[in-house]
Amino acid sequence: MFKHLFGPVPSRRLGMSLGVDLVPHKICSFNCIYCECGSTNRLTIERDEYVPVSEVLEELNRYFENNIDPDYITFSGSGEPTLNSGIGRILSYIKKNWPDIPIAVLTNGSLLSDPALRKEIAHADVVLPSLDAVSNTVFRQIDRPFHSLNPEEYIQGLIDFRKEFKGKIWLELMILPGYNDDLRELTLLNEAFDKINPDIIQINTLDRPGTVEGLKSASRKELEEIVRFWGRKDVEIIAAAPERKNIRSYRSDTESAILETIARRPCTLKDLSEILGIHINEINKYLAVLEEEEKIKPVSQDRGVFYKKVM
Repeated sequence: MFKHLFGPVPSRRLGMSLGVDLVPHKICSFNCIYCECGSTNRLTIERDEYVPVSEVLEELNRYFENNIDPDYITFSGSGEPTLNSGIGRILSYIKKNWPDIPIAVLTNGSLLSDPALRKEIAHADVVLPSLDAVSNTVFRQIDRPFHSLNPEEYIQGLIDFRKEFKGKIWLELMILPGYNDDLRELTLLNEAFDKINPDIIQINTLDRPGTVEGLKSASRKELEEIVRFWGRKDVEIIAAAPERKNIRSYRSDTESAILETIARRPCTLKDLSEILGIHINEINKYLAVLEEEEKIKPVSQDRGVFYKKVM
């Protein structure tokens, strides 16, 4: 059993990805309305060793003594990984001990205005920051950031990181109808893309309940229309959840364990994580597939979103 490692998690972009979670649930610089991991408990931009580096290194050593190499080692989890002041030390340790395994950093990008952080993650192979809005109003509506964060400094951090970083940058954008899909915001985003110059722009939409009720997903047709509006060759639409079943890290026994658990009683994401001893991010990947296949359905109640088995 690991406290800070999870997976390998099925991912179309990263294959069999071993997750490294560097902050407790849920410490983040954003409180995004679409977050599948739930609302932020501590909204902050203060960097600290929220998870002890020594514990993470011990778990990595133990994992590789007994398991095959994953396709990627991914810094991600239930909060913002770059808040951990030890991320650079952990990344360097992985590069020294398992140099052939590429490292990915999933981040909201909010702290990339910090030159020290940019240096710490400079030896990652892929960094996947997000950018959901350019205008201040929409930025605050969707991402609900720590009060001192603003889109101008946020985007400049992404621009500066691109100039310094030698690896790949895959910029992710969550399209939320009624929030960031109007012509003005899409135009501002396109202008920002030109300045940031990522290798790939990956657009996505909601496929699980967020933290705010009433959010809608964009249809495949709507996403394709946005791609045509931009007229860019560096944009791709993230694949739908069912394709995760074709990835070799997708485990039928994990799917069965989830179905057997909620067949007895409805559970929240946090309930399932605690009952099965599986990280929230890993559970999320399976719930997305099961919901798409109509094997489960979400039901909103006072304590949050519960998942029930469809009979």
